[in-house]
Amino acid sequence: MSVVVGVDGGGSKTHAVALTLQGEVVGRGEGPGSSPHICGVERSLEIVDAAVLQALAGDTATQANVYLSGLDLDIEVAEYRAGVAGLGWSAPGTIVANDLWALLRAGTEATDAVAIVCGTGINAVGVRADGATARFDALGPISGDWGGGSGLGEEALWHAARAEDGRGPATALRAAVLEGMSVGSIHELTEQLHFGHRAMPDLAVLAPAVFAAARAGDPIAGTIVDRQAAEVVAFARACLTRLELLGADVPVVLGGGVIRARDERLLAGITTQLTADAPHARIVIVDAPPIVGAGLLALESAGASRAALARAREELSS
Repeated sequence: MSVVVGVDGGGSKTHAVALTLQGEVVGRGEGPGSSPHICGVERSLEIVDAAVLQALAGDTATQANVYLSGLDLDIEVAEYRAGVAGLGWSAPGTIVANDLWALLRAGTEATDAVAIVCGTGINAVGVRADGATARFDALGPISGDWGGGSGLGEEALWHAARAEDGRGPATALRAAVLEGMSVGSIHELTEQLHFGHRAMPDLAVLAPAVFAAARAGDPIAGTIVDRQAAEVVAFARACLTRLELLGADVPVVLGGGVIRARDERLLAGITTQLTADAPHARIVIVDAPPIVGAGLLALESAGASRAALARAREELSS
């Protein structure tokens, strides 16, 4: 049977889906995170290939759309597209792009829109009806980025280290880091990271503890949550300003694990600050699995009908 394939890969998980042109889901595949920034291009291709083959289960892909975090620069997209071209299921019209496009499609069909992902990392894209876009390098601190699970975890560790050695005030984050990383001291964790026995992205698991500590009244954790809200709004404001849409009725689509946790303080901060900067913008939180957008885009690339798209959204969201 001939089907289309959609892939969504982030820092922690990878999902693939095979669909008929009528929008029926006929296969699914999954694997660990496939962001090339974290695991490298070669390993990422292996993970994506395995997930797609699992979803296809012997079927043939006539269209494939692959959306991954970590594909931020044109040269990165080109390199990855060349790698995908060598895989058995890749078709001539295969599309490779950043996972923000899948999030955007999952949240809205509007031609003027912004999408911000706050998961393991943070990134955004803005689009305008005439084809103009606003993008970011999203390469971490060297390109001005902060936030997402990794950023929250690193900030928690920074404060925990200073609490342990006396340079900073006491904070519940110290105990949270010790428990979350299964270590006896912050010094022990610092050594593990320094010598490469653990990787910095591993700190993303601490994000829920930061929100929990803030809810329990820890002031330092509260400032971290507030900073994350401000960073999300900074991305939205930059996109809307660069596209001259700051005063327009525009959906701002939010997704990623940090957003989907729906922390009240985080969302309230985002709402308040965005309303002040762009009073007509509308926040849309995508709770659906990230693969929804990838599947819809694959079907659209293959010319599927609106009825097929509606069916696919329903099946992929369940």
